[in-house]
Amino acid sequence: MTRVCVVGSVNMDLVFAVDTLPVPGATVLASSVTQSPGGKGGNQAIAAARAGADVTLVAAVGDDAAGLALKAHLSDNGVDVAGVVTLPVPSGMASIVVDTHAENVIVVAPGANAHLTLTPAKLRDIVADCEVLLMQLEIPVDTAVTAARIARAAGATVILNASPTGADSAALAQLADVTDVVIVNESEAAQWDRPVPHLVTTLGARGADHRTTHGHTRVPAYPVEALDTTGAGDVFAGVLAAGWATDRGYALRRACAAGALATLVPGAGDCAPYDEAIEDALN
Repeated sequence: MTRVCVVGSVNMDLVFAVDTLPVPGATVLASSVTQSPGGKGGNQAIAAARAGADVTLVAAVGDDAAGLALKAHLSDNGVDVAGVVTLPVPSGMASIVVDTHAENVIVVAPGANAHLTLTPAKLRDIVADCEVLLMQLEIPVDTAVTAARIARAAGATVILNASPTGADSAALAQLADVTDVVIVNESEAAQWDRPVPHLVTTLGARGADHRTTHGHTRVPAYPVEALDTTGAGDVFAGVLAAGWATDRGYALRRACAAGALATLVPGAGDCAPYDEAIEDALN
């Protein structure tokens, strides 16, 4: 199994189901509201673990009920939480609104995620011991840069899901210098202008595009009738990280299939398919 370290965020998600997404100034009624574990780091860690990787998460939760629930959910899904620290602040929280067409809007309050550092020596040791490092931008960019440098020095592959956008440009430039693979969606791709060895763009129902200095390859999508696209990009990233070190092309096909299967399950924290389901879809 590939040793994957995910350095990223964990949140408790509140998901509102609506007929139509609200426009600015409007109020809409939800048909239901659910609470479930989420956060890009946690979602991607679980996706990588379910896809067959040996996964350790480096993250921060608050000293509240949400923090306890988030750690338990990760452990129950095969993620090593030795690198998840508890801080005296609230856990991260996300509000997700999903309409009947499976489109969504998301607002995140970072909470403990905004205070994640690699100051504890044990966290640096965890990062240095991985084969693949996977990160996102829901944590301080400086922390991501530090993690990437540690992993790169240890010979690991560094993968960055450059989402959400809006991070400091100078810090992103530093991060790009120590990153091997960047994963973005189409809107994020328009804002990513830094050269990296591998740029992977997710295209939703049209699959994904893998671009290198030698050209690009289009990876077809796995056709499904989407129920909820929340978390599909996180599943794609986690499954890609799990397989990248073994076979990039096959990992991309698996990631596309897994991302599609994730849209059949409502919510983000528990939508990642298991390895057997991914293989069945490909076969």
